[in-house]
Amino acid sequence: MDHIDRALLARLQQDATQSYATLGQAVGLSAGAAHERVRKLRERGAIRRTTIEVDPAAVGSAVLAYVMVESSSWMGDSAPAFAALPEVLEAHVIAGSASVLVKVRTATTEQLQDVLRRIYAIDGVSGTQATVVLETFFERPLSPQESGADGHL
Repeated sequence: MDHIDRALLARLQQDATQSYATLGQAVGLSAGAAHERVRKLRERGAIRRTTIEVDPAAVGSAVLAYVMVESSSWMGDSAPAFAALPEVLEAHVIAGSASVLVKVRTATTEQLQDVLRRIYAIDGVSGTQATVVLETFFERPLSPQESGADGHL
């Protein structure tokens, strides 16, 4: 991945609806060359999908919480159980005092309490500790900057 690919990724993260002509002009390529580069980025998996960013409050999901899930057994096989809860946006097996960290969005704290009950019902879960977010300063996408000494992502 070179500096042009990283520039294309950064521009697409800002606005994925840009035309290939606009993208190409921004990075010094023709529309066709920009299209080809983007196609190759998709093929290599650097671009997973194209989506939109939704304001959670505008769609009734203003309550954000991070939940540490404690367990009495290995939780590495529990992904389908967490994925079955539509309010769970992310689930990560983690190291530390808890086994799984989940990101939850709901409309109300009462709904959050219901989600916690459903998480607690997942096989192996022995407890939860929720942290409710009061304000988000910012959220940013992964930057397509070079990482590591060899310049590879």
